[in-house]
Parts: sequence; structure tokens; C-alpha cells
Amino acid sequence: MKRGTTLPISIAPMMAWTDRHYRFFMRQLSKHTLLYTEMVTTGALLHGDKHRHLDYSPEEQPIALQLGGDDPAALAACAQLAEDWGYTEVNLNVGCPSDRVQNGHFGACLMAKPDVVAKSVDAMRNATPLPITVKHRIGIDDIDSYEHMHHFVTTVASAGADRFSVHARKAWLKGLSPKENRTIPPLRYDDVYKLKQDLPELEIEINGGVSTLEDAQRHLNHVDAVMIGRAAYENPYLFAQVDRVFFQAKTPAPSRRQVIENMLPYIEYWTDQGVYLNHISRHMLGLFAGRPGAKAWKRSISENAHKPGAGVHTIINAMQQVPAEVLDESPAVSLTPVA
Repeated sequence: MKRGTTLPISIAPMMAWTDRHYRFFMRQLSKHTLLYTEMVTTGALLHGDKHRHLDYSPEEQPIALQLGGDDPAALAACAQLAEDWGYTEVNLNVGCPSDRVQNGHFGACLMAKPDVVAKSVDAMRNATPLPITVKHRIGIDDIDSYEHMHHFVTTVASAGADRFSVHARKAWLKGLSPKENRTIPPLRYDDVYKLKQDLPELEIEINGGVSTLEDAQRHLNHVDAVMIGRAAYENPYLFAQVDRVFFQAKTPAPSRRQVIENMLPYIEYWTDQGVYLNHISRHMLGLFAGRPGAKAWKRSISENAHKPGAGVHTIINAMQQVPAEVLDESPAVSLTPVA
């Protein structure tokens, strides 16, 4: 039985990128997109600083906690923590190919162990009423046929996974870096489409290489949801239209000036708490991607945000490097809302 509702658009969990400051920033662009934490290992949660890993601002909801691990009991305990902290869902990482993750025998390695993933999902479902979802690859190494993926998904689905977020590339566990694994293996969207066709009762989300909202609209003709990764970080203003196009929101898209001004109280609060401005402002560097003033904006922030005392005035000074008409413009392309 499904628990929760799949949202049509999400931003992928990305290590060193999707921290709480990035998520708060993206909430100024989209109120409804599903956001994810960075992957957090079960060991870090159970034996480390829970508040550092789990705390977030209420404005970040809806938000999913992504876990890394392969021990069902530990994952169940962490799923309970996610419920205690008020997360929207719990997601299990079965896609990360980094050496650190491989040494821990989780992440993409688990594509070869569907029974372990199924036991983990079952344990988490028994620990919390939150939706339990899985993010995985289409395969790893030579275990990469459609039949292998189908077997993995049906095995895990039998344990009650609520959604499968499928990165439409295989991962090479040896020979390619995590960065190379995001770009070199070819995209196989048709395999993900076929998965939805063959298993229509399952919620299937597609991920990998989605760089425009037009891409997302096309994918939604074949699957239930679309997860956007690097494009959401490198060109965040892409999401200014998301609420209107995919969530039937009636409010107009915010201008970049409005987004920045909405961030200023947040920046003031955290810098007053001793957080360096560049921990927040680094996520805002791509706000003017492709527009006049983008280089001046990035340079002004990059050269000053790390300095002692940098704060709201640093961002205001950077805004002054951007033409007013760019600060106030609406999204360049107006898309037809998805019904």
C-alpha cells in the first residue's frame, strides 16, 4: 500500500550541495518541489551529532531524508529519527558509486543485493508511517541489463517501497570517479519508461541529464515524476516557473531581486550566529546563469563572502553589479502548465 503522494518534480540529493542553506534558498524559487538532504550515513546519525545532520528550517518542507547504509536495523532506527524530526519521507541511497560508499558496502553496491534492499525497506516501513523510497541506478558494472533492473525493482517493491527514483545511467564501480559516473555512462531513458510500462502500479521517477523544464514535461508523458540534479544547482532560477507549471500555483514567478531580498533576513540571522557568509552565498552564485551581470555577481561574492564581517551588505553590493532590468525580469520562457 502506498503511503504519501509522489510530487512531480524534485531536486536530487547531492553531496556537499543540498545542505540546509541551499534548500532554504531554493524555497524562495519553489514552494512545492520535493527537496532532499545530502546523503547521511546511518553511522553518522546513530553515533554522531544528530542536530547537525537533521535540523532544518520549517520553510524547507516538503523535505526527504536520504540515508546511506545496508543494515536494516540501523536504517529502521534512522527512519524513526526522520519521523521524530518531521521529515516528509525517507529515501535509501542505492546509487552512489564513491569509494567511501563502496567500502561501506552500501550505495550503488546494493544494486547487486536486492534482497538486502528489500529487507531494509521492510524494516524502515515497520519503523515509521513515512513513505520509504529508493534512489538507484539502472545497473552497475556488468549487472546492467533491463532484466537485472526489473528484478531489482520487483524484489524491492515486494517489501513495500513507495517510489523508485531511477538514475537512467549505470554506474561503473571501478574505473570511473563519481563525477565521471554522472556523465560518461550513456543515458537509457527508454529503460526507465519501459519499467513504468511493465510495472504501472509502481511510482517511477526519472533522473539523469534533465536540464530544462521542457525536458521534465516530456518525461512526465512516460513516468510519474522527474528528479533534477546539477541543473537545479548550476541554474537555480530554472525553478522560478516550477510551481506554476507543475503544481498549478497561481502566484507569479519571483524575480531574482525578490529571491535575493527574501534571503537577506536569513543571511543576517545565520551570520549573526557565526556562520560564514560563503557557506550560504556559494549556493546563490548561479542565480544569474546565462544573463548579463552573472560574472560580476559571482566575482563580487566569491572575492568577499569569505572575509570576516561579510554579511547582508556583501550581497547588496553584489546586486549592484547586475543590471536592474535583469534583477527584475521574469522567466524568459513561459511554459504551459501540466494538467
